Amino acid sequence: MNELEKEFERLVKQHKTTIYTVCYMFSDDTDEVNDYFQETLINLWNGFSKFRHESSPQTWIWRVSMNTCISADRKKRSRGQSVPLTMDIDLFADTDDENRQVKMLYDRIHSLNLIDRAIVLLWLENLSYDEIGQIVGISTKNVSVRLVRIREQLKNNNSKK
Repeated sequence: MNELEKEFERLVKQHKTTIYTVCYMFSDDTDEVNDYFQETLINLWNGFSKFRHESSPQTWIWRVSMNTCISADRKKRSRGQSVPLTMDIDLFADTDDENRQVKMLYDRIHSLNLIDRAIVLLWLENLSYDEIGQIVGISTKNVSVRLVRIREQLKNNNSKK
């Protein structure tokens, strides 16, 4: 294994959780999440030798992960809906109040458009507005405005239920 491969492997190990977090925000299907993860790794590897360190590696990984998942999600939507083959019951579902609340929050976040979903994810990861703006490709002020609008939208969705 050469030095470039070793450095890439170290970077992926260090930021694996970040990549999976992004992938899980775009799908709740394990196979699809794994596909997103693999596609993200391919895109990271393809861009790794060109990474100029103008931003932190974490910011670069967030951006590549988000763009990969957004692109894959758009492709999936353009193909149309498929009919999943599933059982009628989920034997592993948690039914306590805390898990129901987490599921409700997750469902509400999934109702947002892709960019807003990405912004919420980054905000939940405690990234600064500057970092969120760099990753998503918008100004810091726009991040602030969009978060206010997203909160309003989530509140309105809550009051409709």
